[in-house]
Amino acid sequence: MKCPKCGSENVTVSVVNEVKLKNKHKGVLYYLFVWWWWAPIKWLVFTVPALLIAIFGHKKQKAVNIQKTVCCCQNCGHTWNK
Repeated sequence: MKCPKCGSENVTVSVVNEVKLKNKHKGVLYYLFVWWWWAPIKWLVFTVPALLIAIFGHKKQKAVNIQKTVCCCQNCGHTWNK
């Protein structure tokens, strides 16, 4: 493999793992059929447990791993995606 910048053959290829956070969303049907009556009942009847769940409950984000192949020239330091 040749470096596109300097033309050298001294190139290292490695796999890089990137982690991105993805937000979880509820669907439209949930808000139409469940949320409008469940949210007021939850906060009026279960205020203390609802606060504890909101503070210590599961997070609404999910980690997504993305693997990319990256080439790096050892002579000039130019990097590019394969």
